[in-house]
Amino acid sequence: MDLLKQFIDVFLHLDQHLNTWAADLGPWLYVVLFAIIFCETALVVTPFLPGDSLLFAVGALAATEGSPIGVHSIVILLIIAAITGDAVNYSIGKYLGPKVFRWERSRLFNPEHLVKTQAFYEKYGGKTIILARFVPIVRTFAPFVAGIGTMSYPRFAMFNVIGGIVWVAGFVYLGHAFGNMPVVKKNFQYVILGIIIVSVLPIVIEFWRARRNRTAGS
Repeated sequence: MDLLKQFIDVFLHLDQHLNTWAADLGPWLYVVLFAIIFCETALVVTPFLPGDSLLFAVGALAATEGSPIGVHSIVILLIIAAITGDAVNYSIGKYLGPKVFRWERSRLFNPEHLVKTQAFYEKYGGKTIILARFVPIVRTFAPFVAGIGTMSYPRFAMFNVIGGIVWVAGFVYLGHAFGNMPVVKKNFQYVILGIIIVSVLPIVIEFWRARRNRTAGS
């Protein structure tokens, strides 16, 4: 329970924690941020890591005076992390194949997430790789499903690069532009919470539609 509280606290107060990490780590913060974004996009067992909110908070940090990170350098680095992460995830999906659908539910892997992502993928096609960047959980599982499916790597790579650039640059530069406005700094936890809510909204809507359709069909 204490661990969960700490995890939620990090999510809601990313600006404060990033400032602490920046003071403690200095330039090594680049390595930590790269690792977080890479793992969140590369490993299906880490969909809980922060994505959109972290990128926004990083942009805000880069805008502060004396920040150990530069906004353009961190954007380039995290774009590389996002693109390589998806590429690794695609390769893992291609290697493991449909066998994963036979895995039992565990603390590290929930096959229901995979099934939902496959439905999302079937609905939006190749654009899923771009759209999924902005949807937690789906973001982590989309390249995995693409690897299992029939999408060729060159086609996947095109969507991967576009999605990685738009996602990282969009949120970091947004945070850089607005993250240090007095009203945003004063209510940063609510801004982060808002980003999280907006991000998961597509999942909630899809769940509601699916439930409504099942009810109508029964």
